[in-house]
Amino acid sequence: MRKPELFKAVLAYLGSTMDNTETELHYTNPFELLVAVVLSAQCTDKRINMVTPRLFADFPTPEAMAATTPEVIFEYIRSVSYPNNKAKHLVGLAQKLVSDFGGEVPSTLEELTQLPGVGRKTANVIQAVAFKKAALAVDTHVFRVSHRLGLVPKSATTPYKVEMALRKYIPEEQVAASHYWLLLHGRYTCTARKPHCGQCGLKEYCRSFALLSSALRLLAE
Repeated sequence: MRKPELFKAVLAYLGSTMDNTETELHYTNPFELLVAVVLSAQCTDKRINMVTPRLFADFPTPEAMAATTPEVIFEYIRSVSYPNNKAKHLVGLAQKLVSDFGGEVPSTLEELTQLPGVGRKTANVIQAVAFKKAALAVDTHVFRVSHRLGLVPKSATTPYKVEMALRKYIPEEQVAASHYWLLLHGRYTCTARKPHCGQCGLKEYCRSFALLSSALRLLAE
């Protein structure tokens, strides 16, 4: 199957089976989303959603968070992964928002990636979710699913290369949604250790499933 047809089939299936095209993180404004996404690195959304209500209640604005210290923030987020670094990042980005952006979360990739703790993936999430831009964040789930399905070449060995490879074939109006389709497919079906291939409606298109099936046939002969 040619790449355009593969992408069309995969996106059609995911779009027809998933209602959720929004992050599972809880937030009410761009600043809360930014904080939650920074905290979510190498941590589950469920854990972040347990931590953020108290954090947001006590530090509801960049100004409030900029006025505290990493040591104080640490006590709120100590149960997440890498709390020391993330506490420093949160205070640092809040201070940057106040000093450089008037206390507002910026909307461009260039500006967002100037904030401590904000890389391309986080910036793309903020652009897509908070500002409804056609940005595609490549996390570990998107990276894995894209390779397994054969949406991207094996030479796409970095998140940036995967992002660029996906953008070649995903229609502009589906870019933001496709991030969550691929992410949720990887989180709940095409899991890292034990993918649920028997429950997957994409196995007929999947490069990884085809290779596995061929190997099993050879072993059976």
